[in-house]
Amino acid sequence: MPEQQNIEYKQSWHDDYLKWVCGFANAIGGIIYIGRNDAGKVVHLSDYARLLEDIPNKIRNAMGIICDVQLHDEEGKKYISINVNPYSVAVSLRGRYYYRSGSTKMELTGVELNEFLLKKAGKTWDDVIEEGATVKDIDKQVLQSL
Repeated sequence: MPEQQNIEYKQSWHDDYLKWVCGFANAIGGIIYIGRNDAGKVVHLSDYARLLEDIPNKIRNAMGIICDVQLHDEEGKKYISINVNPYSVAVSLRGRYYYRSGSTKMELTGVELNEFLLKKAGKTWDDVIEEGATVKDIDKQVLQSL
């Protein structure tokens, strides 16, 4: 099965893959397989015992979320799955927000980030109060044209 919206394959673990975990948590969730190549074929993890302990702790410490991390065996070759549930609140990794779209992970910035955070909070742009605005900021010509 190829990589897709909710499946990612990695041959080995790198802490940079926490970005993928964050992206799945902010989207529809998904599974990251560690110890499988891009085609999904098992390549075996020699350090699986350490990773089974390290990965859940790294995820919890970096993002404050819990993921199911499980060991699998296919014909004597070990690999790990990280099952990431979707979260109803925005999840950040070191103050940055990632999102999974298709088979890619992207960092949300600017307008995309604003829209994402508003949506996760259950709001739209017109719900947001501009603290510094006064009645003088209203354009009378625009109001008259309505």
